[in-house]
Amino acid sequence: MKKIFFIVLTVFHCIIFHAKPIGTPYAKDATKVMFLGAGELGKEVIIALQRFGVEAIAVDRYANAPGMQVAHRSHVISMIDADALRNVIMQEQPNYIVPEIEAIATDVLCEFEQKGYTVIPTARAAKLTMDREGIRKVAAEKLGLPTTRYRFARSEAEYNEAVLNIGLPCVVKPSMSSSGKGQSILRIQDDIKRGWEIAGDEGRGISGKVIVEEFIDFDYEITLITVRQKNGIILFCDPIGHKQVDGDYRESWQPHPMSEHVFKKAQYIAKTMVDELGGQGVFGVELFIKGDDVLFSEVSPRPHDTGMVTLISQNLSEFALHARAILGLPIANIEQYGPSASAALVKKGVSRNVRFDINNALLQPNTDVRLFGKPEITGSERRLGVALARGTTIDDARNKACDVRDAIVITL
Repeated sequence: MKKIFFIVLTVFHCIIFHAKPIGTPYAKDATKVMFLGAGELGKEVIIALQRFGVEAIAVDRYANAPGMQVAHRSHVISMIDADALRNVIMQEQPNYIVPEIEAIATDVLCEFEQKGYTVIPTARAAKLTMDREGIRKVAAEKLGLPTTRYRFARSEAEYNEAVLNIGLPCVVKPSMSSSGKGQSILRIQDDIKRGWEIAGDEGRGISGKVIVEEFIDFDYEITLITVRQKNGIILFCDPIGHKQVDGDYRESWQPHPMSEHVFKKAQYIAKTMVDELGGQGVFGVELFIKGDDVLFSEVSPRPHDTGMVTLISQNLSEFALHARAILGLPIANIEQYGPSASAALVKKGVSRNVRFDINNALLQPNTDVRLFGKPEITGSERRLGVALARGTTIDDARNKACDVRDAIVITL
């Protein structure tokens, strides 16, 4: 029976998947993919796409970004500058436009999508998810998904009122930010003023809006990597647990243990959100778990930093899955290899000549390292690489990943 089902499924995939032919880089009919944002996540997707012979163009706000180092061409522009973004798209005329960061003039993406360009996953998804207000209202008010209580504020007076309404403790985040930038937890009255200042100083964009949300003493949080294929079929990776410091990823592991009942709830929430956003590609859906309750937190319409563990934990990493989904190629199976972990390599300082000694980092079996190749550190903490490991248990894998990270010597 299983064999018959497999044959039927294979025939079904052959019928519904008919990806466009892939052209040769630099040729007249090259398949061109433009990345708006060329950090470490974009770099891995570019590498995955180049294995299919795709021509990659990397765009970022600074030169020599990680993705630029492996792309065919690159451009340095401010992506919130609508004219600059419009001009570079017109110059390159890519087959696919792939936003990899939040700070983009998304109205330009909507404009080009209407002209027939393919934006991954969609221009609407990029526009909604760049702003916490847009995506939270869709989740809670349109879709009725469970979330924490929240209020948005556009001025310090509205912010103070929102904190009073939500109550202490609460969490404050800029409406647009990433990697925990501008995020703080307000526990006592004296934290309120500082929370507003941090959100304003470290948030991205110019909106000045913040979200004040209820602080949940959750049991754990997960990232559910969710793949939406061109035909609308949804696939899920095993849940990823993670550790954060000030809202920024430091460790992740897969599979995070959870009951089948709770996992089904998580899948339902992720599928509902991803289907609402539409299009094709990988989505990182962040969820809070408290007992049997699952709360929607955020969604990224692209590979997620906590998903870097999939570079060692799966037959197809989240980056390889994104590449296949972008091109409309079949994904026959996602195989998880067992307890796996990642640990971010973070360094603070100032240097344009960063060096790494990794000789003692790879002594243990089933370990690996990715160095991102970021061109400089400019004072604040910066993620420079990731250590990867597989183990006999989650704790074993986490310990090995941290040992690998700690064995790397960084010289500035």
